[in-house]
Amino acid sequence: MAIVPAAAQVLAILRYLAGQLGPVPAAAISRDVGLPRSTTYHLLDTLAQDGFVVHLPDERRYGLGLSAFELASGYSRQAPFQRLARAPLTALVDRTGHSAHLAVLHGREVIYVIEERAPGRAPLVTEVGVRLPAHLTASGRAMLARLPGPQVRALFPDASAFVVRHGIGPGSLSALRHLLVEVRRRGYATEEGEVTPGFSSVAAPVLDHSAHPVAGVAVTYPATEVSADQQAAIAEQVARTARDLTLRIGGTLPVP
Repeated sequence: MAIVPAAAQVLAILRYLAGQLGPVPAAAISRDVGLPRSTTYHLLDTLAQDGFVVHLPDERRYGLGLSAFELASGYSRQAPFQRLARAPLTALVDRTGHSAHLAVLHGREVIYVIEERAPGRAPLVTEVGVRLPAHLTASGRAMLARLPGPQVRALFPDASAFVVRHGIGPGSLSALRHLLVEVRRRGYATEEGEVTPGFSSVAAPVLDHSAHPVAGVAVTYPATEVSADQQAAIAEQVARTARDLTLRIGGTLPVP
């Protein structure tokens, strides 16, 4: 099926605005989305007329409007993605013996939308609704590694964007970029005690039809219980689940 360019451009703008911490100038949207300025202004005007974008003339910035909120509220009521993901995550827990979760990216944070706890395992910080810094979590790194470079730069513009929980983790854009290159090379992301000391995680991204990351699938386990070989085996199961979910939503499988 052919893609309608104007529709793809509108979606790119909305997706970009959804990833920002606040309203942004049109010039930044044009630059980071890769659209001509004239096209960007025309599309923003159209979106503003229908309430999907709000223009703040005093600040010369644009943000998401009420209609975008109504769409998000409708998604929350239906929760179709969570329904699709529940059974694969349960199967992932059965195969690995460890707790699994699904997170989505929101700005510089991840929000956990599903947690499937393995029998006999202690509760984790990844309960539904919890937010954590994306650059410290395996699921966040899996998604960030699939974003365009300019978007990652916009999310992490300076050192103040790099929150540290336990004294470890990337503290600069260059360090994060180096880490994300390794994530893309391996095909999965890891996290070693940066969220909770003594626990490690592996994660892989779920991608939509345009190869944009819509979620991260992860398994978390006590670090002392899992060897390097066992971690690789868990990572393969996580990647398998992420590929399954990608196909379920009509997405594009990741290319290394």
